[in-house]
This record gives sequence, C-alpha cells and structure tokens, in this order.
Amino acid sequence: MINRFFKGLVAGLLAIGSMTAQAESDNPYTMLQEVATITFDRIKKEHDQIQKNPELLRNVMEEELLPYIDYKFSALKVLGKYYKKVPKEQFPEYISVFRSYLITTYALAMAYYNGQEVEFQPVREVTDESTVTVRAIVKEPGRPDINLAFKLRKNKNTDEWKAYDMVAEGISLLSSKQSEFESMLRTDGLDAVMDMMKQTINKPINLEAATKG
Repeated sequence: MINRFFKGLVAGLLAIGSMTAQAESDNPYTMLQEVATITFDRIKKEHDQIQKNPELLRNVMEEELLPYIDYKFSALKVLGKYYKKVPKEQFPEYISVFRSYLITTYALAMAYYNGQEVEFQPVREVTDESTVTVRAIVKEPGRPDINLAFKLRKNKNTDEWKAYDMVAEGISLLSSKQSEFESMLRTDGLDAVMDMMKQTINKPINLEAATKG
C-alpha cells in the first residue's frame, strides 16, 4: 500500500509540475490537462543524464515544478496552530528551508517514476472561485486505479493559479506534514523542524533504491 501510494504521489507530482508550461488558459482544469505531458517529456529527454547523475532531478523539480507550487502558503499552513507561536524573524529562513525541502522531497519521489498515466476529470468552468479541487485517476497496468485530488488557489494579486496540496488515496500531503511537524513544534520548536528538513535535503537521490522499492 505504501509503495502504491508513493507511486501515485509521483504521478501526481509530475502532473502538477507539468503546469510550468505556459498554457493559454486561466482555467486550472484546462491548464492541468493542456500541459500534462511537459515534465514527462523532459524526464524522457534527459533520461540518460539522470541515470548518470540522479541529482539532476532536483533541477527538474526546481525548474518545472516549483514555479507553480505555492510553497510559501504551504510552508505557513503546515505550521497549523503553532503559526502564531513562531517568532516572525524565523519565517524567512524557515520558508527558504521548506522550499529546498519540497524540491528534495519531489526529486526523491521522482526516482519512483515508471510510466504511470494520469487521467483528469472533465473540465469545469471557473467563475468566482478562489480555490478549486481538480480530481484525477492514476492508471498503471496490473494495479488498481489511484484517486488523486489537486488543490489549487488563486493569488489575489497576480490572478495566478498555484497548487498547494495534493490528496492521494484520501491522504493529504499538507495534513500529513502538519501531523509530522506538530510534535516537534510542540516540544522543540521550529529549529527542530528545520533540522529535520535539512537532513532530508542532504540525502542523495538514489535511483537504485527507488527501483527496488
């Protein structure tokens, strides 16, 4: 179940990451569908280089995924009820570490990519909504389908849609990270959370371990 969920996560991350293509649409549903192949194409194109140097996956994530992830919103949201207890002067460093943490987490997940396909729900018109949930299904031969939901919000200042959470098999990435951070925030504060994230950031990307998983 864990491996299946993780592979679903990979396909979902790739689908979100592919939004970096400049789709000519203000509709998040259409945008997701229009650019769903962009990141896949880059992975295929750079396959040989990535095999030789898996760390290139970090570059792919930073260049293709991060511009369309509202990582600042997610970084603050994941603090939950401890948001008000964190010294404001720590926020810049925390957000910077969280940004690198997302890049690394997604790069590690990308090592599990094995050709999953993502089928999106039919397009809906978006009128006055400021947040939307775009649903999709991951299809992989020989395995049951995996249900995904991408949560996006519209920036009031730029009118840009960006993803801030993904739910795979009913599990929210944002909520799971919030639960993971909660005990550390309660007992040791934000420094402990940042130390944990830095440990993940410093891990090498291991394609062999992912393949065996």
